Amino acid sequence: MTTTDIPLGRAIGLASRKWRLRLDERLRHLDLTQARWHVLLELKKADRMLSQKDLAARIGIEPPTLVRQLDDLERRGLVRREAIEGDRRTNAVYLTEAAGPVLDAILEIAEQVRREITGGLSRDDLATATRVIAHINERLDDK
Repeated sequence: MTTTDIPLGRAIGLASRKWRLRLDERLRHLDLTQARWHVLLELKKADRMLSQKDLAARIGIEPPTLVRQLDDLERRGLVRREAIEGDRRTNAVYLTEAAGPVLDAILEIAEQVRREITGGLSRDDLATATRVIAHINERLDDK
């Protein structure tokens, strides 16, 4: 079976897994798992505080699962949690200044890996692939 014989869904899943493994390998020196660097990237992308519930939804995990990630990131001084005024049961999550250099390293390495993986593909091919995968994701989001 050649790579072009693999069904689309399996091909997307396989590519995603291999890409993530390559990135994890390159980020190993930061001593962050994919789950933890994903939390940092989502907070940076939001560019504002997020409640733990909103952050868990963005990442696609259950809030109790996120707590373990946040406990570790808080111990490392990369995030802080504060009760939201008026609702002490809900925590807001913020990046700390110490997260800046870590995020810079993550983003730089992620860009290097992206260039390695997509090297040799034209802009048109990349745009088409991105558009197709975005369409698939939208359809999967339909209820």
